Amino acid sequence: MGNRRLDPVTLSVLSGALSGIAEEMGAVLIRGSYSSNIKERQDCSAALFDAEGRMVAQAEHIPVHLGAMPEAVRAVMEKGPEPGDVFVLNDPYSGGTHLPDITLVSPTSHGGEVLGYAVTRAHHSDVGGMSPGSMPSGSREIYQEGLIIPPVRLVSGSEREGEYVEDVLALVLANVRTPDLRRGDLRAQIAANRLAEKRLSELVERRGRETVLAAFEEVLSYTERRTREAIRGLPNGTYTAESELEGDGVTDGDIPVKVSVEVRNEEMSIDLSGTSGTVAGNVNCPLAVTRSACYFALRVLLPRDVPANAGTYAPLSVHAPAGSLVNAARPSAVVAGNVETSQRMADTILLALGEATDLVAGGQGTMNNLVIGGSAGGWTYYETIGGGQGASAEGDGPSGVHVGMSNTLNTPVEALELEYPMRVTRYELRYGSGGGGRHRGGDGIVRSMELLEPASLSLLTDRRRHGPPGAKGGEPGAVGQNLVNDETLPPKASCELEAGDVVTIKTPGGGGYGARN
Repeated sequence: MGNRRLDPVTLSVLSGALSGIAEEMGAVLIRGSYSSNIKERQDCSAALFDAEGRMVAQAEHIPVHLGAMPEAVRAVMEKGPEPGDVFVLNDPYSGGTHLPDITLVSPTSHGGEVLGYAVTRAHHSDVGGMSPGSMPSGSREIYQEGLIIPPVRLVSGSEREGEYVEDVLALVLANVRTPDLRRGDLRAQIAANRLAEKRLSELVERRGRETVLAAFEEVLSYTERRTREAIRGLPNGTYTAESELEGDGVTDGDIPVKVSVEVRNEEMSIDLSGTSGTVAGNVNCPLAVTRSACYFALRVLLPRDVPANAGTYAPLSVHAPAGSLVNAARPSAVVAGNVETSQRMADTILLALGEATDLVAGGQGTMNNLVIGGSAGGWTYYETIGGGQGASAEGDGPSGVHVGMSNTLNTPVEALELEYPMRVTRYELRYGSGGGGRHRGGDGIVRSMELLEPASLSLLTDRRRHGPPGAKGGEPGAVGQNLVNDETLPPKASCELEAGDVVTIKTPGGGGYGARN
């Protein structure tokens, strides 16, 4: 296998076939899920790995999910998975990201031989914890954020012939507020993983085992060559930038984020020394999420036709000091680290790289996490809300989109009002919120919802004090704002709501590009 070389046409066909399997996994997961967070917003990801735990293909889903997946696969491989098994995990310190993201990992086998792994990761809108939706703004340790699931068998192939390990499933469902939705979404993830095994077996039948395994190797080698070529196109040097997170949910002061990016020939290193130490609140990051943010920033530099797989990351090294904000240890709270700190890291790395190459101005720089759950239990609503993207040398930035580490859709008004006791009273672009310049930044969004019954609110947001930066003399985008009725809330906040209360989120605009004429 190691000496087998594929001609360019065969390699292109098989690379497309592997990507197609990952995309079909995602389609099955989205169409088979129960919760609006997955079936409408598509807050989920799917990927294929080889037998060594290297990602060979992914669907174009959520960057923060995908970049952190290799840690989950390695954690499962240590457990000795067998054909037919499905492992479940969400522990951020054992391969997960934050607790609402539940990951399923399955060996993909043919003729009893494990060829690789199918992986799905989906954001479940409740996994227990101190508040509905499992994203509390004020958590101080991970135990407050929900049920922690280490890598364990959810489905056993050898002992129960592909059936649930009922004790594990019962434990998971007993510790969430919406067990029926969780059961349905887990079934959708299992179906997606099983489909991957079926499609990979069909590919082996058509093309042969040796050819498919050679494709695994060659698609990684090809991607690595293309990535190194792109890095060689940057001027050698060290580029630095710094930014901040606006509080951690416990204290409201700014938290520094500092990066240093070194480009040397065809390799790149990212050093996060100087970033804050671990904080009391929940904006801390496990190392897997930090690596994911760094991978995303590198991926932005690559041509669109370069596949996204483990080959992309081979020329990149990451240094994140142990015990820092970006390499936290148990029991640090991390629920906002996955969403807000990852976004800030990626933005700051790209800000530094803007010294070496022409990049777009800063996007909204936050996911605007909005979590509302019934006080009496029974329903939990979660959404990230789009905003403005930064402008570029090519033109104005797009408005009302998810940027950076997020890549979801919205929850349509009709679906939201059908599923939850809320009414959308305002949903529009926030005109004029994009930064000025030769090209304007994209505009943010205004979204208002009236509660029809009492509920609990959690907000995990950023860019409420510091606007997204412009580029090449462009102006910053407008800051965002969180409101309950007419009262402004801080970037990270929780409160109880009554029927008739209106929650309004005004998201930031993108930075402008170039000085005004």
